[in-house]
Amino acid sequence: MGSLFGKHKKPVSRVTEQDKAVLQLKQQRDKLKQYQKRIEVNLERDRQLAKKLLNEGKRERAKLLLKKKKYQEKLLQNTDNQLEKLEQLTHDLEFAQVEVQVLDGLRTGNEALKKVNDILNIDEIEKILDETREGIEKQREIDELISGQLTEEDDDAVEAELEAILDVGDQLPDVPADKLPEVEEDREPERPQKVKKTATKVAALA
Repeated sequence: MGSLFGKHKKPVSRVTEQDKAVLQLKQQRDKLKQYQKRIEVNLERDRQLAKKLLNEGKRERAKLLLKKKKYQEKLLQNTDNQLEKLEQLTHDLEFAQVEVQVLDGLRTGNEALKKVNDILNIDEIEKILDETREGIEKQREIDELISGQLTEEDDDAVEAELEAILDVGDQLPDVPADKLPEVEEDREPERPQKVKKTATKVAALA
């Protein structure tokens, strides 16, 4: 219920004041360009009309029209100057925004680097290196103690056992590459035929 009737927070706008200023400058630039186009159209129209009036012998009216045309040409030149200033100002403002973003990135990077340096200061690094060195030395002492318990005869026996293992491996017979002879299957012996009893009795009577 609270989420339904509660006030929704407005999203934070990412448009800065500099962005608004750049937008306004560009809008003014576009209006000046439109104004220039209108003046150029009027100049061409007045020139054609002045030519027509001269052909009709209306010199004074043509002269008045050309004066108006000259005034509009000065306005067009002033518009060009203003447009150039607007373009330069827009460019400078946009470049300043890029510089601000670069400075913000440098500031963020410096803060992150400072935090890392605070975590891993010189004393902490030296402590870690000392602990690592002590661990290596302790392990070396343990290895020396273990190896020191074996006599020279034990070392010789170990070497002899290694040599014996290698000799046994060298003396193993090679696997024959020839095929094994085929073994014939055993045949069952033939059973003697039974003599009929009638034939035996006939022989006894004879």
